Amino acid sequence: MKKTRISFDVKLDENKVPEKITWSAPDGGVSNEVSKAVFLSVWNHNSQETLKIDLWTKDMPLDQMNVFFHQTLVSMSETFFKATQNEKMTDSFKQFCEYFAENLKLQSPPSQSSE
Repeated sequence: MKKTRISFDVKLDENKVPEKITWSAPDGGVSNEVSKAVFLSVWNHNSQETLKIDLWTKDMPLDQMNVFFHQTLVSMSETFFKATQNEKMTDSFKQFCEYFAENLKLQSPPSQSSE
């Protein structure tokens, strides 16, 4: 059986506020990649609850946090559909994502053209 590791290192200031976050996933080719924010959720099947870690550096810009939240919500809707095949709830989730983006006035990323 193969095992793999994904790790996070968090440098804290004197008040224990994150100053720098790096992560590594050697099997994915990631080594000490700098990140400004991390949301990690883990399902505890025994207690039937989600355990989570939400971290962001003190210099994370608000506009980037808004985009990070939006992209996380969109990703969650996609994962929800893959896991459940529930189209009705996925559509509702995606409508909320659109509402979220509109109200924060988030711009769509530039479209990629294939040449």
